[in-house]
Parts: sequence; C-alpha cells; structure tokens
Amino acid sequence: MDVRPAGLHHVTAIASDPQANADFYLNALGMRLVKQTVNFDDPGTYHLYYGDRAGNPGTIMTFFPWPGAPKGRIGAGQATTTSFSVPEGSLGWWQQHLASLGIEATRPAERLEEDVLTLRDPDGLAIELVASTDAHDTDPWDGGRVPVEHAIRGIRAVTLTEHDLERTAGMLSGQLGFRLVAEDGDRFRFHTTEAGAGVGTVVDVIADPSAQPGLVAAGTVHHIAYRAPDPSAQLSWRTRLVEGGVGVTEVRDRTYFQSIYFREPGGVLLEIATDGPGFDYDEPLLELGRKLRLPPWLQPDQAQIEAALPPLKIGA
Repeated sequence: MDVRPAGLHHVTAIASDPQANADFYLNALGMRLVKQTVNFDDPGTYHLYYGDRAGNPGTIMTFFPWPGAPKGRIGAGQATTTSFSVPEGSLGWWQQHLASLGIEATRPAERLEEDVLTLRDPDGLAIELVASTDAHDTDPWDGGRVPVEHAIRGIRAVTLTEHDLERTAGMLSGQLGFRLVAEDGDRFRFHTTEAGAGVGTVVDVIADPSAQPGLVAAGTVHHIAYRAPDPSAQLSWRTRLVEGGVGVTEVRDRTYFQSIYFREPGGVLLEIATDGPGFDYDEPLLELGRKLRLPPWLQPDQAQIEAALPPLKIGA
C-alpha cells in the first residue's frame, strides 16, 4: 500500500494543575473537552482531550496533567510550538479576548505570509493562533466562550526544534512522505503531499545547532501523532518504518484509536494513530467529556481511580 500522510491526529503535552489546564483550553481557547479519561499507563493521572465538536482527527490537543510536576525545558529534540488555525481576520478579536482574561499575547511580524498570534498556556507551553484560509473539514465548537466565527478550526502545524536538520528532514521527506515547500532563515516548512487539504498538514523544523536540549516535563510536548485512516494503513506505515531500520512499538489499544510509537532522528516521540473508532465510542456525541471514562480493563477499579484523582470542574 502507498502510504501518504493525512496530517496530524493530535498533540499530547504535559501540564501540572488539571483545573488550570481545563480552564485555559475551555475558556481561553474555546475548545471542547471531548474525552475525560486517564493515562492508560498511569491511571492515577488524568488524560484530557480537547478538540472540535466531535473530536475530529487533526483538532485534538491532549494533556497528562501531573499535579506538582516539575517545569520542563523547551529545546532541541522537541516539538516546541503547536499552532492552531483560526479564520482569516480573527486575530484582532483574539487579542482582545485574551487581554480580557489577562493572558499576554504578541503579534510578531508576518512569517511565511502568515499572520500569527503567539501566547503561552498556564504551564508555559508555546501556542500560536494562525489566521488561515485553508480548507477545513472540522466542526468548530460553538458551546464555549469563543464565538463560532472566530473559533479554532484545528491544528495548523507543529514546529520541531532540531540540532541536525538533515536527519529529521530525511525522515520527513522519506519514510513519512512530507515535502519541503519553503524556507525562511532557520525555519524549514514541510507539507503533506496534499498541502492545504485539511488540518495538521504543516510541519516546521527550526534548525538550531546551539539550542539546549529539551527536557520533557510540565509545559512541554510529550509527543505528536499523525493520522492513519485505518489499521491497514497503519500497519503499512509500520512496515515501511521497520524496513527502514526504525524501532517501532507494537500496536497499542488506546480505545478511541490504535497507536504505534517511534522517535525521529532528533529525538521527538512520534505516533501514528488511526482515525477510529473515535471519541463517541463509549459515550454519546452530546455528552462527550462530561464524565470520566475508562477502558474496559480499568473499569473494575473505577471507584478507586476516581477517588484518587483531583476534583475537576468543567463548566461551559
């Protein structure tokens, strides 16, 4: 099977306080909490998923919020910025909205013909809002505090910071099927082979040989995930990677999708996740994210798990 990237599936980062995290992504960014579950490998920790109305692939930002987690260090070998698409002409509204919440945001000079607003979440994670005319097949959330005409459409791009551009670029353009489309100083932009055909079609790589190595902890990205439409395509990707000498995990059941994991040459943890079954697998679309949901193998311990988790107030 010819394997072609369909864009990003999700980005997962680490937070400290789950309530502060939820307040920011629900109220400041206006996203929907589409799944409230736990880290399957550490059930004492929440795993919170934010996205559009249905949690469509390419709109999802997820967090492991560990209370009291030490501060991470943003640097080389990491996904250092997550960029979200908002409608063209919306950045003025966003500046006023964020200022009303006491959130500092800056609007640097235009970059690669894009108008960008930069800010940080409560743990210091770097976020961008990018005014975009790209086609989107997502369903922006209209149940929060951001009017739908300004709402986030999905993840526009991720930015990787790397000591060695060539090795990372080699994997992106070879085994992962991206293509280099633009350069701007130390920034190199890669698109999927269907550039602009949906969300999550951009990867920027910043080449910085002098950057300090990143340290994954609160305020940093843990991994980024790309989309496979189905398990067959995922296995084809896995075969291609293994044949290319990449160490790849076995397929892991994440209930709402199936996953494989590997690292690119610079050290960033990557995932390939299937589009389905989706976040309405175990609860109706209208009720997404309202209650804690656990995979079948953890359900016998649900009472104990819930009792050990810090309280979380969702609200509107």
